Amino acid sequence: MVRLLHVYFPGRTLVLALSDGLLCATALVVATYVWFGSNADLELRYEHGILRVLFASLVCVLCMYFNDLYDSLAVQGSLQVVTRLIRVLGAACMALAVIYYAWPAVEISRGPLLVWVFLVGLSLLAWRRIFVSVSVSVQLTSRVILLGDGPLAKPLAEEITNRPECGLNLVGYIARDGAGVDHPRGLAWLGTIADLPEVVRREDISCVIVSMGERRGRLPVEELLSLKTHGVLIKDAPDLYEALTGKVPVSSLNLGWLLFSDGFRISPITWFYKRVASLASSILGLLITLPIMALLAIAIRLDSRGPAIYRQKRVGKDGRIFTLFKFRSMHLDADPERPAQENDNRATRVGRWLRRYRLDELPQLFNILRGDMCFVGPRPFIVSEERRWTREIPFYGQRSTVKPGITGWAQVRSGYCSTHEDNLEKLGHDLYYVKNISPGLDFLILLHTVKILLLHRGAR
Repeated sequence: MVRLLHVYFPGRTLVLALSDGLLCATALVVATYVWFGSNADLELRYEHGILRVLFASLVCVLCMYFNDLYDSLAVQGSLQVVTRLIRVLGAACMALAVIYYAWPAVEISRGPLLVWVFLVGLSLLAWRRIFVSVSVSVQLTSRVILLGDGPLAKPLAEEITNRPECGLNLVGYIARDGAGVDHPRGLAWLGTIADLPEVVRREDISCVIVSMGERRGRLPVEELLSLKTHGVLIKDAPDLYEALTGKVPVSSLNLGWLLFSDGFRISPITWFYKRVASLASSILGLLITLPIMALLAIAIRLDSRGPAIYRQKRVGKDGRIFTLFKFRSMHLDADPERPAQENDNRATRVGRWLRRYRLDELPQLFNILRGDMCFVGPRPFIVSEERRWTREIPFYGQRSTVKPGITGWAQVRSGYCSTHEDNLEKLGHDLYYVKNISPGLDFLILLHTVKILLLHRGAR
C-alpha cells in the first residue's frame, strides 16, 4: 500500500494508472509518426507536441478514473472492460474537443487523433488483460497470516481476500484453537500462538498481522521482535484495516488506539487553510450560481406550495447548533425529523431532480460564507439524530471536532445512513477524515464528488 494525499492506494493500482498514462502517450507519439511521417519530429518539437501528448494522456487517464477502471481489479470480465474503454475513449474525445475550443494551442489534428484513438483502445485492452493476469499470480503476492482471533480478524480477512489488487495472500490464522472465528472462504487454522515461529518458517510468511482482541499477557513480544529482525513485517490489524478500507475500525475501536495512533491532531495552519479555502470558494460559488439559484427557487415555488428555502437546525463543530439552508425538495407536510431515503416518496417532482444533481445543496454556500460549515467535512445531522447516535455509538461525538461540510469522505465512500450499521460505517469514514485531515485529502474528496455528480450516483 502506498500513501498518497493521506489515503492509501494499492501499489499495483498506481502502477496501472502510470502505465496507462505511458501507453496513452506512446500511442499518440506513434500516431503522430504514422500520420506525419518524416515531419513528425517537427510536429512534436515545435508545435507544442509534448504538451499535447501529456495533456491528452492526462485526460484519458482521468476518464478511466471516472469510469471506475481503477476502483478494483474485480473488473476483469472482457465485456465489461471493452464497454468501459469504449466509454472512456468517447468521453476523452468529447473532453478534448471542449478543451481545444478553449485552448487551441494544444489541439491535435483530426487525422492523428483518429489513429491515436484506435491505437490507444487496442493497447489499453491488451495491457489490461496482461496486467490482471500477472498481478494476481502467486509469485507476486505476499504471504500473510493473522495472529489472533479478535473482533477485527474476520472483517480484515474478508477485506484482504476481496482485494486481490493489494497483493496479499492470506494463508491462515493463528489462535488458541481453531474454533475462534468463522473466517471466510475456509481460512485455515495454522496453530497456536506458541507455534508462531514454526508456522512463519514452514509457510514462508512475509508478514504477520496482529489481530488479537486482548493482548495483555498474551502478545508474544519476543517472538514478534525476533521475526521482525529477520525481515518479517509486523503489522497492527487496525492500521492495515484503515489502509485497506479508508475507514477507522469502529467496531473494535479502543481509547488507547485513538490516543496513540498517528493523526487526530489538527494544526493551526490546517484550520487557516480550511477557512480561507472555504471562504474563497463560497464567494466564487455564489457569484457563479446566484442566477441559477434564482431560477431554481422559482421552479420550486411553481411546483409545490411552500417556501423555496428549507431551514433546519443541525449540529456543527463542538456541538454548536446552527441553521442549515437547503432548497426545499420535499412536500411541505413531510416529517422533518425522518432522515431522507433513496427514492423518497416525500420528494416533489422538482425536488427529485434537485436531489439527483445535488442542486438542493447550493444554498449551503451561505452557511460556508457565515462560517457554519466548510466545503469538505462530516455531514451535519439534525439535533435529535446526532444526540441519538452519540448515546448509542461510542466516540460518535468525535465527528464534531471539525466543521461539517457539504461533501465529505463518508458521503463519497458510503451510501444512505438510516440504520445503526449504516451509522457505524459512516462514523468509520468520518473518523478517518478527522484523523487524516489535509489539503490533499480534501482535493481527493472533491474529485470523488465530481465523479459522483457526473455519474449521478448516491444522490440524496
